Amino acid sequence: MQVTYDSDKRKLLSSLCHGAIFFSTALFSIGVPIAINLISDDPVVKSNAKESINFHFNVWFWGTVIGVPIGILSFLTFGIGGILFFPVVAFGFLLHWGLTIWALLKCFSNPDVPVRYPFIFRLF
Repeated sequence: MQVTYDSDKRKLLSSLCHGAIFFSTALFSIGVPIAINLISDDPVVKSNAKESINFHFNVWFWGTVIGVPIGILSFLTFGIGGILFFPVVAFGFLLHWGLTIWALLKCFSNPDVPVRYPFIFRLF
């Protein structure tokens, strides 16, 4: 017997997982996908929740790896270091938001296929 899942519910829950980072880049962005992963029995939603968690961990990790040295350099050079590395920070910011919007569009256009972010390392 094949189990069918509600497509609208799948779109909503998968989109909430990926879009949680729009509400807050702090714990809320990880908390929503974790909660959805625990309460949902849909395999596509669970896969999207795990992928979203991995992506948000990547955002935090790379933000720390890139942001802390730029912040220190900016402090030591009275802001000149921050200005010099602005293109790197801007590219990272655009990549982060662009991939999130891309994932949301994929969830809406094809809800039966889990989203896989490119260029990230996966913990789960």
